[in-house]
Amino acid sequence: MTKHKTGTRKEWLAARLELLEAEKDHTRRSDELARRRQELPWVRVDKGYRFETDEGGASLADLFRGRSQLLVYHFMFGPDYKAGCPSCSAIADGFNGIVVHLENHDVAFTAASRAPLAKLQAYKRRMGWTFPWASSLGDFNFDFNVSFTEEQQHQGVIEYNYRRGGHAMDARPVPEPVAQLAAMCGTDAPTYSRDRPGLSAFMVEDGVVYHTYSTYVRGLDPLWGMYQWLDRAPRGRNETGAWFRRHDEYDKR
Repeated sequence: MTKHKTGTRKEWLAARLELLEAEKDHTRRSDELARRRQELPWVRVDKGYRFETDEGGASLADLFRGRSQLLVYHFMFGPDYKAGCPSCSAIADGFNGIVVHLENHDVAFTAASRAPLAKLQAYKRRMGWTFPWASSLGDFNFDFNVSFTEEQQHQGVIEYNYRRGGHAMDARPVPEPVAQLAAMCGTDAPTYSRDRPGLSAFMVEDGVVYHTYSTYVRGLDPLWGMYQWLDRAPRGRNETGAWFRRHDEYDKR
């Protein structure tokens, strides 16, 4: 016998209609947040960032591929990782299908990571992904607060998600999920934690590139396709720790 509250169809419908009003309010507030994102001031990008791509060396402007808007997913794959972060991999499983739609709506898309291009290409082949993925060289990841130095770690001066410290990756002792994910990437927790996930948006206008938006941590929730489904399942996310695996690892457990 279930321990969950049960009821008649009439009782369910009454409760569902009450929830529907809350869902509609959430949708309206989400629309308002989207409008406010678009109203943020643009920040001119003057630094000459460089990337390695499947087509060769590229500037930030080149990543637009002729479009006026660019979305960059900051994928956790540091130079010393042996494989991409499982969390980012779960998110990236949804990228293949959206790229063509974005590109036909004047929006370019790319993932970007600090790992060498050859590592990214090999991992793409393993995962069966086709979306653009650039190796970000130099300051790009550091300037957009998704990569940090060992010195910053030791000094405790990491600023991520618009505040200093306060993130699970910076906690000591290392939380078990962080240690687990680091091991799945073939590295240790400090090395794993020097790269973080995020999303940044850019605009090019009259030949000038502007940074328009960045988000991190729970701001990336809408990109997790599986979570949008789980949030509508009877038990929701129902998770303890990092339960997910790369999509080719589930049958190996």
